[in-house]
Amino acid sequence: MDETERKQSPLFAKTSDFLLWLLNHTESFPKSERFRMAKRIEDSAFSFYELLIEATRSTKRKRQLLIEADVELEKLRLYVHMSQQRKLTKAAQYHFAAQSLVEIGKLLGGWLKTMPEI
Repeated sequence: MDETERKQSPLFAKTSDFLLWLLNHTESFPKSERFRMAKRIEDSAFSFYELLIEATRSTKRKRQLLIEADVELEKLRLYVHMSQQRKLTKAAQYHFAAQSLVEIGKLLGGWLKTMPEI
């Protein structure tokens, strides 16, 4: 999968759009939370996207990288949920984020199902 194919892939497009939204959202966190909660959320989101990119470049480790991406996505879900519990994320923002993460997870799961188990 080259860069053009990644741009057209629903998983990459959804993830990129969500990442941009997320960065704008975490910028509004109070200063005390930017180096704690915002950093965890952003790092997890970037790691997830980077694992997807690595999976497009690898032939031998593709399945393993997708599994690692799934774990990173689960961490991201946890951090986003915690931000809502700590009242850093409003209900409507959390609903959008949760819905986006479910869609991204389904797309990732579909890709993972196409990978042969070793």
